Amino acid sequence: MTPLVKSIFDTVTGTITYIIYDEIGGYAAVIDPVLEFDAKSGRTSTHLADEVIEFVQSSNLTVEWILETHAHADHLSSASYIQSKVGGRIAIGERITEVQTTFKKIFNLEQDFAQDGSQFDYLFTDNEVFRVGKLEGRAFNVFGHTPADMAYQFGDAVFVGDTLFMPDVGTARCDFPGGDAHRLYQSIQKILALPAHTQLYMCHDYPPNGREPMWQTTVAEQTATNIHVHAGVTEENFVQMRQTRDSSLEMPKLIIPSIQLNIRAGHLPPPEDNGQSYFKIPINVL
Repeated sequence: MTPLVKSIFDTVTGTITYIIYDEIGGYAAVIDPVLEFDAKSGRTSTHLADEVIEFVQSSNLTVEWILETHAHADHLSSASYIQSKVGGRIAIGERITEVQTTFKKIFNLEQDFAQDGSQFDYLFTDNEVFRVGKLEGRAFNVFGHTPADMAYQFGDAVFVGDTLFMPDVGTARCDFPGGDAHRLYQSIQKILALPAHTQLYMCHDYPPNGREPMWQTTVAEQTATNIHVHAGVTEENFVQMRQTRDSSLEMPKLIIPSIQLNIRAGHLPPPEDNGQSYFKIPINVL
């Protein structure tokens, strides 16, 4: 059964949040929800998350899952906020533990920060099957952008996270700690081995040449026209391109607050002795 899909595009970070559901009045999952953050003031806002909640409530949906494709470096997650309003289990791939271990050291997080994924309600294993009401889902590993990326498949719809972008944008970067261009190429080949008509939903869009934002394509279209990984591009070609390109990219504007929040399943760092939570900035590290 193919899901019904509601998409919400964040113009600031280029992120698409998805609400997938089996029917009006049925069951739903939210994929990659965004918490807005003003880096200048350090203030968060929930306008996009409230759009998700409004749609869920107006459609009389029961949220079973809040699915993260990975610990995002370009936006903060509103998973915990959405859960507090409409429920659902927050889930991510089981190898989030590797990301937590890496960034606990980088940010010198509190001693009792757990590196076992226990901040999340559920950790998926590769090819694990789960349900959203009448929908059958499959979580599968798509490592490379980070060591813990997952894609989620429902029928002929796949939510690919940070692997592929729209064909005229290309593919995800691999230069964050634990990233690996070889593994990303191999992960993309798993996606492109799916039937040609399979619908692929992007996690981001960064429209070139003034085109309107888009986030839905097919395996056939990606195979034919993706500027980085179309048919005939070898792993060696891809890795060389990706490493060269990544070396010229700036760090995402929100990587420092995003990672610290997202490895906690969207929860703020614990308050300090004055009752205030803080993000830390490591100097000359990233």
